[in-house]
Amino acid sequence: MNKLEKAEPNTADLMSDIGQQAKAAAARLARAGREEKDAALRGAAASLRARVAVILEANELDVSAAKEAGRPAAFVDRLQLTPERIEAMAAGLEAISALDDPVGETMAEWRRPNKLKIERVRTPLGVIGVIYESRPNVTADAGALCLKSGNASVLRGGSESYHSARAIHACFREGLKAADLPEAAVQLVPTTDRAAVGEMLRGLDGAIDVIVPRGGKSLVGRVQEEARVPVFAHLEGICHVYLDKGADLEDAVPVIINSKLRRTGICGAAETLLIDTNAPEGHLEAAIKALLDGGCEVRGDAAVQTVDVRVKPATEEDWGTEYLDAIISAKMVDGVDEAIDHIATYGSNHTDCILTECYGTAALFLSRVDSAIVLHNASTQFADGGQFGMGAEIGIATGKMHARGPVGVEQLTSFKYIVRGSGQTRPE
Repeated sequence: MNKLEKAEPNTADLMSDIGQQAKAAAARLARAGREEKDAALRGAAASLRARVAVILEANELDVSAAKEAGRPAAFVDRLQLTPERIEAMAAGLEAISALDDPVGETMAEWRRPNKLKIERVRTPLGVIGVIYESRPNVTADAGALCLKSGNASVLRGGSESYHSARAIHACFREGLKAADLPEAAVQLVPTTDRAAVGEMLRGLDGAIDVIVPRGGKSLVGRVQEEARVPVFAHLEGICHVYLDKGADLEDAVPVIINSKLRRTGICGAAETLLIDTNAPEGHLEAAIKALLDGGCEVRGDAAVQTVDVRVKPATEEDWGTEYLDAIISAKMVDGVDEAIDHIATYGSNHTDCILTECYGTAALFLSRVDSAIVLHNASTQFADGGQFGMGAEIGIATGKMHARGPVGVEQLTSFKYIVRGSGQTRPE
């Protein structure tokens, strides 16, 4: 479908109806207490456990189709569900239910000289559209986070995970019904017609308040380019690790390896290693050898290439590449200032790390690197809402206008001002 081309009438009407149902459900959720929302989440978790066989049967349809289509092994692995992964989803819903309810929380309060009392209070955003690809667990995570934060959600999963998503969504419907909340509070788009995505990007006749894309660069790029409503997203995760001259090598090398190789296909995986030219002898060699011995391809500048014959030459393109694979670019830089300049030039404002025992240097890096997440002596793969104690995340955002970093329940709220007076009037 061309950019925002109008959908066929049946899909357009279907999506319009979904939007109106979501808007009505959002109004009900905004009034719901914590007990109702948490009961729905616990009910959905119980349903997931009760429906394991049904979910696995649905998932097998998706997995078989993916294999027949020749999809890569990594894609099939993301798609495949097991009893353990279903249990993890159920436990995730329970963890989200145990979080504090952000809705109605007083963020700040103050009193003016004229005795007016002003409060800033959290409120739901309204209706959140989530567009995602092959990971069935996003259906559970996204639906749960939106529900906990008092928002209705419209979920549009990829066609590759269609049967799995439907089976998981049925568990949400059971939980919502048991809690006496509208089933339309969590809706799954019941069609694989790609035109449904265009309808969501247009906002479903004003029903959708924000869009969250979860997937590859092409999906996120399309959403950011075409959406007529606000978007929480990041386009790429070009994450850096800077090995400073003040680093403790024994602690630093495991962090470098974990940042790159724990899981190479996630947005928080390190893609570039920067090494201080002033680092003690042996630091560069130890870091590069550990990566190579760990099965990682290293593409280095001229200085890095002298360390090991296995290092391949880096090109200009490598500094701005998100590999999502066991490949890393490596470059020598003249201290923290040049490292910061490199990150500003080639980074994606996602996640960047400094390894050093010099806290003055660390403070400079942390304050000047303008990324959503900046770490000191810790793996970039901690860029995750669950690791931040948020229970889960709906995604990671690199924008600056609202949510930034992991998007959890608090980030899925807005706020309003409540002003209490005793007859005050504003003077002429």
